[in-house]
Formats: sequence, C-alpha cells, structure tokens
Amino acid sequence: MANFHPSVDLLTEYTAGILPLAQSACIAAHLNYCQQCQQQTARLQDLGAVMFDGLTPVPVGDSMLDSVLARLDEEPPLSYRRVDDLSLGRMPAVLQRLMRGDFSELVWKKVTSSLRISYLKTGDPSHEFAFYHIKAGGRIPEHTHRGSEMTLVLQGGFSDAAGSYHEGDFLYREASDTHAPTALQSEDCICLAVLDAPLRFTGWKYRWLNPFLRLQAG
Repeated sequence: MANFHPSVDLLTEYTAGILPLAQSACIAAHLNYCQQCQQQTARLQDLGAVMFDGLTPVPVGDSMLDSVLARLDEEPPLSYRRVDDLSLGRMPAVLQRLMRGDFSELVWKKVTSSLRISYLKTGDPSHEFAFYHIKAGGRIPEHTHRGSEMTLVLQGGFSDAAGSYHEGDFLYREASDTHAPTALQSEDCICLAVLDAPLRFTGWKYRWLNPFLRLQAG
C-alpha cells in the first residue's frame, strides 16, 4: 500500500483526460499499486458521469463529425507492443508496453557514480519520461526543479529531508522544491520521473552541468 499519492486535483485532471500523456501514464502506473487512488478515481468517474448526464445536448455540425471521422485513419502517436513477460512481475502494464525488455535491456546513461538514467518515448513532446536507477546508499546531488516533476518509486526506495518513500509511492515536486534523494542502504532504487523542464543542480560540484542539461521529451 502506497503512503504518498497524487493530489485530488491531479486525480481529477487524470480522470477527465486532460493531463499530458506522460503525466497521465505516471499516474496510471501509480494506480497499479494503490487501491486508495483506484477507489478515488472510480468515484471521480461516477461524479463526472452524473455531471455529464446533466448537460444540455449541443448539436454537432457536419464539419466536426468529418474531423472526428478523419482522425480514425491517423497513425497513433506511439505503437505499443504486447507484453506477456512474467519476469517483469508487478511492473505496471503501461510501463511494460513502453519498455523493450526488462531493466537490464534498457539503454542507461551514467550521470554520476550513483545515478543512471534511461529515457523512454511516450509521444508526449513536452515531458521527459525516464527511469532513474540509484545505487544502494547512493545520492542524487541536491537540485531544484525548473518545472514540475512527478516521481513514482518502482523498486527499492529513497529518502530526502521530507520523508522516506517506497514501492508505489508518488511524489509531485514544484519548481521551487529542493531535495537530494538518497537510496536505501539495503537495495538499489528505480524510480519513474516525469519532468517538463530540466533539473538544476545547486551544489558547487555539479553546477557546471546545468548549462548542458536538456529535456529529453518525445
């Protein structure tokens, strides 16, 4: 059972289908772990259905109908493979479909001695969607967020000044938040991170990297 969850506002936007694709996928993955948020989402869907039934119908013109029908022939933004790999265990289905194999088969980029990152494509041009692998006991250098950051713990766990987070926990960081996540001493930590702007390192040892950090969206 997760201890940290998306806000009601985020769940409402997710249920309404108005979140960007990458953020929506992150929340969908969290729901795989969290019965509480599953129930909250179901209630929001029921509420939305009741409100929708109360709306006055609006006539749809021929041009709108033609536009909708034309989109049926468009190529999807991203193709998803079928997944039947039982070795992926509890990995949320939405992430399995974005991966090509398991974690060991992903392309990992070394950032520090403790941190590796693997970028995935979601078809969302405004958000980076990536796995962060932190060695047991390893620390991501202190940083702020130039934009927002969603984080979902997939394996292991980490802590920062605000708390300790474990499998299934969801965090949302604002641009002004500063933290330095440290993986548990007992095992490596793998997180999903969704960003709309690059991180900004604050410590003198890593600040030189900031001009080179780019959002890996798409």
